[in-house]
Amino acid sequence: MSGGTQQVATVESRDEAAPDIALITLRLPNPVPVPPPGAHVDVTVRLAGGSDTRSYSLLDLGHDDGLLRIAVRRQRDGRGGSVWMHSLKPGDELEVVGFFDEFPLTPGSAPSVLLAAGIGITPVLGLARALRARGGDYRIVYAGRSRESLAFTAELESAHPGLVTLAESARGGRLSPAAVVAGVPRGGVLYVCGPMGLLRDVRQAWQQDGRSPADLRFETFATSGSHPARPYRVAVPRHGVTVEVPVGTSMVDALQDAGVEIMYGCLRGECGLCRVRILESDGPVDHRDVFLSSQQRAEGRQMCACVSRIAGPGVTIDC
Repeated sequence: MSGGTQQVATVESRDEAAPDIALITLRLPNPVPVPPPGAHVDVTVRLAGGSDTRSYSLLDLGHDDGLLRIAVRRQRDGRGGSVWMHSLKPGDELEVVGFFDEFPLTPGSAPSVLLAAGIGITPVLGLARALRARGGDYRIVYAGRSRESLAFTAELESAHPGLVTLAESARGGRLSPAAVVAGVPRGGVLYVCGPMGLLRDVRQAWQQDGRSPADLRFETFATSGSHPARPYRVAVPRHGVTVEVPVGTSMVDALQDAGVEIMYGCLRGECGLCRVRILESDGPVDHRDVFLSSQQRAEGRQMCACVSRIAGPGVTIDC
C-alpha cells in the first residue's frame, strides 16, 4: 500500500477516543506491511459538492492484526470532511491511498522531544514507540485543554512511564513553545504535530534560539487560524472575477470553481505553490500556513490560498 496504492477499505469499527475524536479502524482487502512510524494515509471524503481528500496519521497502538487505525477530530466549522468521517459506521467503505512516510524519525541517537497538541498526538504515538524500541533518549509533551479532552493519554503514559508531560491549559498548564524549545538538548531533535499557530510559534522560538532547521521536524494537517472562519470575497482583476469564499471552502477551491486556474501542491500550507499576491485587503490576513516567514506575514503582501483566509469583507489578489 505504500507509495500511493489505492484500495477500498471497510470500516471495522468506530469508537470515541475522546470528546469529538473518533477512533476509526479500517480493514483492507489485501495485506499490507507494517507502516513506518509517523506515516499517514489519504482518504477520499464525501462532501455536499463532491469529494475531496484528507490526510490522517496512522495510529500505532501496539496491535498486530493487520488493521489500520486513524483518529479524526470533528471540525464543526470545517469543510465537512471530518463530519462525514464521524458519520461512518461498521461495514461502510471508503477509498484510501498510501501510506506515505513524510514524518520519519531522524537516523541516529540524538535526544528527541516529541510535542503534540490535540489530535496531533496521532503520529507521535508511533514515533514514541519506535524511539522506545531503539532505546532512544526521548520525552513527550502533550498539550490540550484538559486530560479528559486528550485522546490516548492512558495508552501513552502506560507505554512511556515517567516520560510524558501533560500541559493542560484549563488547569493552568498553558504550553510555552519557548520553554519546550529550551528543553531540547543542543543537537537534539524536536518533532511537532498540532495546530498551525503552535507550529508557527515553535518555529519562531527555534529560529530565535539559533537551532539548526534540520533538527525541527513537523507535520501539518490542521488548518486552525487566529480568527474565527467567516465568509469573505476574493477579486482577481486579471481575470475579471469576483467570488465568495464561504466558511468550509478554501480560496483555492472557490477560484477553481470559478474557472481561475491556480497552482497548488500539498493543500496543507507547507509548500507555498498556491501563494497569491495581495493587491488590497479589507481585513487582516489569517495566515494558517507554515510556509511564509514572520516578516512576510507582517508585510501582508501574500498569502497561501489553500489554507489561509481573510478576517474581513474581502481581498483583491493577483495569481
